Formats: sequence, structure tokens, C-alpha cells
Amino acid sequence: MELIRGLHNLRARHHGCVATIGNYDGVHRGHQAVLKQLSEQALRLQLPSTVMVFEPTPREFFSPEQAPARISSLREKLEDLSGTGIERILCVRFDREFAALSPQDFIARVLVNGLGIRYLAVGDDFRFGRRREGDFGLLKQAGDMQGFEVSNMQPYCLQGTRVSSTRVREALAAGEVQKAAQLMGRPYRISGRVETGQQLGRTLGVPTANLPLRKRRAIRYGVYAARVDTLHGKGLPAVVSVGVRPTVTVNDCLLEAHLLDFADNLYGQRISVQLLQFLRPEKHFPSLDVLREEMNQDIARARAWLQDNS
Repeated sequence: MELIRGLHNLRARHHGCVATIGNYDGVHRGHQAVLKQLSEQALRLQLPSTVMVFEPTPREFFSPEQAPARISSLREKLEDLSGTGIERILCVRFDREFAALSPQDFIARVLVNGLGIRYLAVGDDFRFGRRREGDFGLLKQAGDMQGFEVSNMQPYCLQGTRVSSTRVREALAAGEVQKAAQLMGRPYRISGRVETGQQLGRTLGVPTANLPLRKRRAIRYGVYAARVDTLHGKGLPAVVSVGVRPTVTVNDCLLEAHLLDFADNLYGQRISVQLLQFLRPEKHFPSLDVLREEMNQDIARARAWLQDNS
């Protein structure tokens, strides 16, 4: 897979493709169905498949306080997209200049001159261009004039309900990680590089690998049974806390993973944490001694769940 960072990095060799455009947050089963359709069209037309995504998302740019929490980081999104067989990802910087493009300029500059689109798959509610003036109908008209096909992506339903990023966020916000996994087609994960923290867990006899969550995540704060992929192995059992640690008055959101029966140093390593079962919500404890007791109970609950569900 090739990552193209920004419109300015489009080259002549990128001209001529089939493409889809969207946020693709979570790369859930609905997204996967679209990407499968796109790959089939790429094979039919003998052209590379391309996904265009935005960083930040348009809603994060215009209304950062009201924008939905992210399911996945940009890096996780790119990793998940690469696993679908898509050949290229165009990551466009969504800024004031890009937001000011008229729909006609977007079509001409990005789709026709930049990518040389031959087939485009978008939802029938897709809006684009300045003040979201462009719509599916305008794309169809442009396609007829410029010689590219425009296809309406059909909703993907699971058990009679449409799969969407919104539904995944709702499940995660409720701590329903197994439901989220059904919608995504895989366990929900958070990945990152382990950083040195206050080492409170080590002081309490429960050392943790800490991942600061610098962008708001669509996940209920609390404790989870989990499995962790590291350089030392995959699927290592763990108990994980996600939240702001109210007992020690830390406000920044942090993921703390205690790997069971594991003693190696993970500082500086990238790890991937799969949240498998919600155990309890985050809460404030009156003392560190009470916190230590609860952490030991969390470990026992996580160990029991993981053994029963291995």
C-alpha cells in the first residue's frame, strides 16, 4: 500500500484510479463492504484502488468541540485500510484553503486533474466543497461530462441494522466492546508507544505500560480484560484501565495496561491493546490502599474472564 500525504504529492503516476472518499473512522464492516466493491471495480477496470481520507476530519476542523470522538487514531486507520487490500491512500490535509474549494474546483482539481478518477464510490448523502454545496447529483453530472462513473454505496446491515461509525461509537461509549467487535469485524484496539508515567502502578505492585490518549477516544472509561501485542509476543493477557485516574487527580486521559505474568520492560515500544470485556467503570477511591485492593480484584476478574474465553 502507498500512502500519499497531501494533494501536493500527487504525481503523474497516480493519475487514473478508482476511488472512494470518506472519514473511514473504525474501518468497520460497512466500510469493508465498500472497499471490497472498490477492489472489484479496480480489477474490472485494471486500475489501482484509492481511498481519500481527511486529517483532521471536516467536523474536527469546523467544530472541534462538537466533533465525535475518534474510534481510531490516524495511524490505526491507515493500518486497518492497508489490511483491506487497497492499493493507495490519499490523506488530505483539511484546512481553510481546502475547505474553501468550490464543488466545481474540487471536482476539477482533485478528482479529474489530480486523481484522474474513472470510478467513484460515495454515499448518496455525500456532501463536498465550500459550505457543503456539492452533492451526489452534481458528481453524477460531472461524471457524465468528464467520463467517470459515480456509484452510490449501499448501506451494510448486520442483523437488520445499518452498520455505521456512529453505532460503533455508541457501543464503545457504553463499554460494549463485544458489540463493537461485531460491528467492526475484529476486536477494538488502541495502539501507541509506551511512555514513562508516574510509575504509581509499580509502587502499588501492579506495573503498567502507559499509552497517553492525546485525542478523545470513543471508549467508556473503566477497566477491561484485554490482550496485548508487543515485540515479545501476541495476544498476551492483560487487565487495562482507560481514563483520567481520579484517585490521583490526573486529568489527561491514559491507557494503563498491566500484562499478567509478564516482567519485561516495554518503555519506548509500540504495543496494540485489544479491549475484550468491560469489567467495571472508573471510580474514585478514598486511599491508595483501597485502590491497590481493587486493582488486585481487577486482575483476578480479568484473569478469570480471559481463561474462560480463551
